[in-house]
Amino acid sequence: MSEVKKIATRESYGNALVELGKEHEDLVVLDADLAAATKTGMFKKVFPERHIDCGIAECNMIGIAAGLSTAGKVPFASSFAMFAAGRAFEQVRNSVGYPHLNVKIGATHAGISVGEDGATHQCNEDIALMRTIPGMVVINPSDDVEARAAVKAAYEYQGPVYLRFGRLAVPVINDRPDYKFEIGKGVTLREGKDVAIIATGLCVNSALEAAEKLAADGIEAKVVNIHTIKPLDEELVVAAAKECGKVVTVEEHSVIGGLGSAVCDVLCEKAPTPVLKIGVQDVFGESGPAVKLLEKYKLDGQGVYEQVKAYIQ
Repeated sequence: MSEVKKIATRESYGNALVELGKEHEDLVVLDADLAAATKTGMFKKVFPERHIDCGIAECNMIGIAAGLSTAGKVPFASSFAMFAAGRAFEQVRNSVGYPHLNVKIGATHAGISVGEDGATHQCNEDIALMRTIPGMVVINPSDDVEARAAVKAAYEYQGPVYLRFGRLAVPVINDRPDYKFEIGKGVTLREGKDVAIIATGLCVNSALEAAEKLAADGIEAKVVNIHTIKPLDEELVVAAAKECGKVVTVEEHSVIGGLGSAVCDVLCEKAPTPVLKIGVQDVFGESGPAVKLLEKYKLDGQGVYEQVKAYIQ
């Protein structure tokens, strides 16, 4: 059996920016002294005149991006999720969200898979923060194919977009002819009737692995990939809940305010359904190898399988 191709979505971000930059002269990229890590250095190498290093000043970077957008540019402001969503939250809210400017935020190194950088850099709160900003689109792609498509869709969308990328290389799962990315539309990856597993980001692969293990136990799990957390594909979520009767959400993010909360918001109003939220359980992360951390916090395939099985029995 051939080895599964793995690519970090931050790499996808850098590659997508270069491709878009060749097609659109109004695209500019900003970074906060992290171009090598966020992979915007790829864009800088090809288009040095359209890359702005703002230094370790994320708040100022967001302000510059806001100004550039009013001058007809399409800025992609890039930094670690902890800094882009955390440190610069006020500027994102007031300078980008409030005037609803055409600024794209490329947030890399999200979640506990940042690994050895530890709790201070493992942002498990960014989706929750960005969801609360009126008019902000929040996208969390699951692999290379989806990440590239998301960057393109973000460029084409008029308005603020938050894009969440990871440091860890993850399996490519959407490399198929019929794959289509559309903001606000989830993707059903596997049919099932016993439980609906609704996942986002790198946890989509974990959900698929868990579904395989559940199938061996005679449990048919439906797997839904929600790459856009805001606006949420409410129709798909409600349909999956009604079909299966039980829902599990899986995310590399706090269970407070993220995908799980978004799903529960919809279901409690439109289709009351029991929901298990799998994610970071109201704790900070810790330093360690990314794969081992995912295992410890039960966000890998085995961990998701164990939790889902215990939930539906």
